Amino acid sequence: MSSTPVAPGDANSRSAGGADDAALSDALDWLDGGRAVALATVVATWGSSPRPAGSLLTVNEDGSFSGSVSGGCIEGAVVGEALEVMAGGAPRLLDFGISDDSAWEVGLACGGDVRVFVERVDNAEMVQPLLTARPVARVVDLSTGDHALVDADGVRGPLALQPAVLSAVRQSLAEDRSTRLDAENAELFVAAFNPAARMAIVGAVHVAQALAPMAATAGFDVTVIDPRRAFGTTERFPGVRVVADWPDEALAAMAPDARTVVVTLSHDPKLDDPALEAALRSEAFYIGALGSRKTQAARRERLSTAGFAASDLARIHGPVGLDLGGRKAAEIAVAILAEVIAVRYGRTPTR
Repeated sequence: MSSTPVAPGDANSRSAGGADDAALSDALDWLDGGRAVALATVVATWGSSPRPAGSLLTVNEDGSFSGSVSGGCIEGAVVGEALEVMAGGAPRLLDFGISDDSAWEVGLACGGDVRVFVERVDNAEMVQPLLTARPVARVVDLSTGDHALVDADGVRGPLALQPAVLSAVRQSLAEDRSTRLDAENAELFVAAFNPAARMAIVGAVHVAQALAPMAATAGFDVTVIDPRRAFGTTERFPGVRVVADWPDEALAAMAPDARTVVVTLSHDPKLDDPALEAALRSEAFYIGALGSRKTQAARRERLSTAGFAASDLARIHGPVGLDLGGRKAAEIAVAILAEVIAVRYGRTPTR
């Protein structure tokens, strides 16, 4: 068994939120209403295909659909195939791209190729855990449609997984990566469903007011931390989780892991420094601190005195964010979020 080498578009973070979750939620509603439902999943992409592997589209017997497998290019064709599957057809693997006669019709003549697996949803148990039991991986045999769910409690479903395959599935889930696997006599697809990546914003300041909703739109589970109750009000942060604890206490409770961002924005060492110390002791994949280069130098000196090594301090992105030239709060928030996304996907940000 080996993991199939994939093009850049084949891997996909499957965090909570967005069109895919809406597609799953709508599928559950349709099933509750007694309607037939089909699930379409992008299982491979090449070139300029607009949606990555793991993207979902659900369809009901009326032809209504939710989610997206191409940003609109091939949805009509996929819906037609889904209706046939719901009417009693077998699961099917669809290929769209520049090599197809229908490439111009479905809108991929620019050179993108996409492979979509379409299957009937027999019951709510096929999709409910993908929303409520994260982290969980769904494995499907692209030849037979047999499937299994893999989570911390084990494996359930009609698809049997050999130990080497199960190990690869768990690795994909840990890496938050949806991908194809070549197993003995079978081509499998692993869709990884993880909780949303988290962002802790320390300091309920004006930049935080812009960053929090932007980060939420990008799929992060956002928490704003500030013990100054006049700052962290619902009026200033509508719909955002605000914690009024001291940052080190709040971060200790959050236990930042490798899917967590910590950004300090308060400009107050009494708040920022304890937060940075907690973040540096964690596995947070991104740590950023607002402030000028002079402020950063003084901060690093304080953290060095507190016992942190140069390699620890190198984890801090400061001044935080890409140098986009903006100075307004919303522009700074864009720069921060851009750098976070670049780091998350292994890019080297240009500062």
